[in-house]
Amino acid sequence: MGNEKEKRMVESYEVTHGIPIGDKEVVLGVDEKAELPYLCAFYTSNDIFGSYTDCMVADDYVEIVELFAERVKEQCVKIREEQAKVTVPREVITAEMCLPLKNDDSLEGKVAAVRADSIRPEYRSAEHQLVLVTGGNGARGGARGNACFCTNLYTGERSRWERYDIQGVVKPECLPEWAKGCLLEIEKQEAAKAAPNQNQNKDMEVR
Repeated sequence: MGNEKEKRMVESYEVTHGIPIGDKEVVLGVDEKAELPYLCAFYTSNDIFGSYTDCMVADDYVEIVELFAERVKEQCVKIREEQAKVTVPREVITAEMCLPLKNDDSLEGKVAAVRADSIRPEYRSAEHQLVLVTGGNGARGGARGNACFCTNLYTGERSRWERYDIQGVVKPECLPEWAKGCLLEIEKQEAAKAAPNQNQNKDMEVR
């Protein structure tokens, strides 16, 4: 009994199929007792909560499956469009390209790669893997926590990963040239942000 998987429900509909692709998961649900027993919806989530949107119901199973397939196809098209806009080689950063991560290794201020198997299949390439680790309990040597706060080198977006999601620090000779340029730009931006605070502290000391 304890090993039974908890049912996913959208109100009274049990989710029987779900395909995560891109920024959404397309789900299909069934409630045999409902007047319109078949449902198709999108599921999105963040670190706080998840929600089901664009819910469509019908009494025709084939109709709902067709809608399910259409929505999956639409998400695939979006992913292809996103991939076409990537301006760097879409290579995979492998374990061999990283230094083995030991428990007492600090990750702060270092360029690391997220494990490919911690990322959804459609995102398993360098522009999603390469991050600058900026802090978090999981970034410290001998860490007691897991949280690693990072900046994506390609997009500049902030993200959080767990220490066990990190493959390791990327070997300098394996870091792509584009990533080196992005790292310099991020460091320049961070230095510019820090400068006003440093000047303010100096003014306070003078007074």
